[in-house]
Amino acid sequence: MSAIFPKWTNRLPVMIIIGGALTASAVTAGVWYYFTPKYARVGYQPIQPVSFSHATHVNQLGMDCRYCHDKVEQSWFSNIPAASTCMNCHNQVLKDDPRLELVRESAATGKPIPWVQIHRVPDFVYFNHAVHVNRGISCVECHGPIDKMEEVYHAKPLSMTFCLDCHRDPASKLRPLDKITDLNWTWSDDPNVAAQTQRAKGKEMMDHWRVESLENCSACHR
Repeated sequence: MSAIFPKWTNRLPVMIIIGGALTASAVTAGVWYYFTPKYARVGYQPIQPVSFSHATHVNQLGMDCRYCHDKVEQSWFSNIPAASTCMNCHNQVLKDDPRLELVRESAATGKPIPWVQIHRVPDFVYFNHAVHVNRGISCVECHGPIDKMEEVYHAKPLSMTFCLDCHRDPASKLRPLDKITDLNWTWSDDPNVAAQTQRAKGKEMMDHWRVESLENCSACHR
C-alpha cells in the first residue's frame, strides 16, 4: 500500500517545533531590545567624560544654546562645541579646576573629548535641525527642559509617532524666532497676543513662513 503522505511530512512536527522556537526567540529578542530605554532612549543618561551642567550654564548664567551649538541654524546637525569654545570662559573661570583637566588637554592637543551621544534617531531617518529652528521650533520641543538638567538625559521619545504629532499640527508648536532658545517662554508671556490663542498665532506664522504639514514618507525617509 502506498503511503498517503510523503515521507518528508514525518519531519513536519520537528520542523514546526524548531520554527516556533526560532520565531519565539526572535520576537523575545526584538521586544527585549526595542522596548528597552537604550533603544527608545527615554530616560537614557550616560556618564560623560566631563560633567557639564546645562542648569548652571543656561538657566543660572543665561547662556544662549547657540553659543556652544553654533551651527544649529545653518546645519542639519547640532554640533558639540570644541574645547576651545569652553576655554573662551574657562581660561579665567575655574581655570585650574581638576574637573576640567580633559577640556584643557583637548584644547591644547586638538584631540576631541569622547562625549557619549545621547539623542539619536535611526539611520533611515533624515532630520534637519536648521529647517526646524529657523521655522519656530524650539529646542525644548524635542529635547525637553534641557536648560534645567544637571546631566543631560533623553527626555522625549523621538519616535515616528512623536514626529508625526508635530507634523500634523505644527501651529501649536511654533514660536517667534527670538524665543527659540528661551526654553521657558510661552505665549502668555507676550502681552501683544494676550487675546489670541497659541494655535491662532501659530497658524499665522505657518502662513507667513509657508510651513507645510508634511506627512509623506519622503519628508523624513530619504
